[in-house]
Amino acid sequence: MTFVVTESCIKCKYTDCVEVCPVDCFHEGPNMLVIDPDECIDCTLCEPECPVEAIMSDEDVPENNQSFIELNAELSKAWPVINELKPAPEDADEWKDKTDKLALLKR
Repeated sequence: MTFVVTESCIKCKYTDCVEVCPVDCFHEGPNMLVIDPDECIDCTLCEPECPVEAIMSDEDVPENNQSFIELNAELSKAWPVINELKPAPEDADEWKDKTDKLALLKR
């Protein structure tokens, strides 16, 4: 089991989760974060920190977000590690409750 960042993070990119991660498994892209499944130790510390509930166990990822399991693995290899809190994008609160954001993902 590992944890996965799902669609809710796109265009929100709150970084509360990275501060509590003991192994620096988060990686930052242009408009979302991902978790490296090879680095994640399943500590569960990040999950309750996410204000948009974008982080969940890979076993709990809903059907409409299954592609994010592979996306996290793929993009974590390309994006740099993030381990410090950063300000969220200015429009993050406008995007936090929106769905169907996969087309907005910037690689």
